[in-house]
Amino acid sequence: MSKNFRDWKKYLVLGVLVVQNSALTLTLHHTRVRPVDGNGRHLASTAIFLVEAIKLVVSFGLTTHETCRSHPSDPRLKILSRVFEAVFTGDGWKLCVPAALYTLQTSLLYQAISNLNVATFQVTYQLRILTTALFSVLLLKRQFSFTRWLALFLLTLGIAVVQTPEASLRAKSVLSFTSPQNEGPELIVRDEKVKRTMAIPAVVMNAPLGLAAVLAASVTSGLTGVYFEKVVKNPSAFVSIWIRNIQLSFYSLFPALFIGILYTDGQEISKHGFFVGYNSLVWTTIFLQVLGGFTSGLCIVHLDNISKNFALCGSIIVSLLVDVYWFGSSVPVNFVFGTAIVMFALYLYSRRLPGK
Repeated sequence: MSKNFRDWKKYLVLGVLVVQNSALTLTLHHTRVRPVDGNGRHLASTAIFLVEAIKLVVSFGLTTHETCRSHPSDPRLKILSRVFEAVFTGDGWKLCVPAALYTLQTSLLYQAISNLNVATFQVTYQLRILTTALFSVLLLKRQFSFTRWLALFLLTLGIAVVQTPEASLRAKSVLSFTSPQNEGPELIVRDEKVKRTMAIPAVVMNAPLGLAAVLAASVTSGLTGVYFEKVVKNPSAFVSIWIRNIQLSFYSLFPALFIGILYTDGQEISKHGFFVGYNSLVWTTIFLQVLGGFTSGLCIVHLDNISKNFALCGSIIVSLLVDVYWFGSSVPVNFVFGTAIVMFALYLYSRRLPGK
């Protein structure tokens, strides 16, 4: 395989991940804050469980197809036996830890996106790059140049600027498609139609809770990603990425089912049903999460985990532009400065991106 083809494949995967991440953040936020009918809002625990179940089924189908191509003369039972042997033997049990952490991380992200606006969530969640770097040093014994450490420092600084209190900037907007005469509480929306569909009352969103959730999710994301990368790239135990996805999804089902569905939301589900609040937009977010899981796995195979996370910084710009243009949101000055610092940190790191 030529180097040009490998580079094209690498950047295609990263581009899909950026678009997927931006679309998921916008749609997921919309499903968590918009007004709902009398049936109530969909439960995050059921969505998390469905995502892992769908990923498990799709990965199993792809693995079976891959095994059939490798052993075309084997009967179906033999093919299934080979798949089950690959999944449940070897070091697959090691994915129990990242599976549990991944389920926790997803739950925290639901909490964060429900209490922060899209742009602030996107920028703050990039702290996972810093945690990924720290866990890479601890678990993978990876070393970083001064430029990369500087990029990580600037990343942290930029996120801190974004989180600076906006009391003096509340009425100011650098990027807004509303007229200055409309500044005030209604600045977040552009017209009555948007207000009816988005309707984000300030009393509903708890910014400190959202910030705490996204910080905790950043830590679990760094640990989960690095641990998964260590298992996937273990040279002594080569296993297909689809097998790894089966293992990760299979072990993720247990905390999602017993802790999320039965323990946390068992009473709500028994009262209102498993699919309460589900609509086309909710199913779209589930599909995007499934797509993101597969794309992230491919990124880990072809790139290191930090490169994947830095590429996701591009989704900040995409989400910001869509949020401003489509939903009429305003952008305070400190957010623009902080985001500019984060983007500069992205430049410092990406110019030394190894061509793998």
